[in-house]
Amino acid sequence: MCAPVFESETDLLARLRAGELAAQDEFFRSHVAAVMAVARKYLGDTDHAADAAQDTFLAAFRAIGSFQANARLGTWLHRIAVNTCLMKLRSDRRRRTVPLDAGCELNARHEPETLEGGEIANRVREGIGQLPESFRTIIELRDLEGLDTAATAERLGTSEAVVKTRLHRARHALREILEPIAASL
Repeated sequence: MCAPVFESETDLLARLRAGELAAQDEFFRSHVAAVMAVARKYLGDTDHAADAAQDTFLAAFRAIGSFQANARLGTWLHRIAVNTCLMKLRSDRRRRTVPLDAGCELNARHEPETLEGGEIANRVREGIGQLPESFRTIIELRDLEGLDTAATAERLGTSEAVVKTRLHRARHALREILEPIAASL
């Protein structure tokens, strides 16, 4: 069976909105690696990342009708993936569980640096969440996913100069958000 070829992202979007299975398959195959990379960055565990990726695509297929097309499909999907991962992290934080096989090894005292490191990571994530979407996206692509400037520019459909400028401004804005938090630690 031959894979469908789409003339443009506009063509793909029209076919996705029409509910065409071949378009959904093409969309999934072309973006699953990027979504899994985001999920692994946030969640670490491959099983949790796969669950988050599945939830991301389900959410995207449900919301495709409301997609405004003021960003590329990949950028929009990336934002859904990040939000899905953040929701899973919040949910996991609320449901802290201890594996049954931990048994007697459970120690009520934790290493201070472990708690502090986790707290710092959570505060940084919260700080990133406070940024405007264009800044959040650029930091996620460059700093969390580790894409280089050229790949980020391609993903966002913009120039490398815009990526560099926006990244500089985003990091400055994040620094302003995190400085009071760092001072309190």
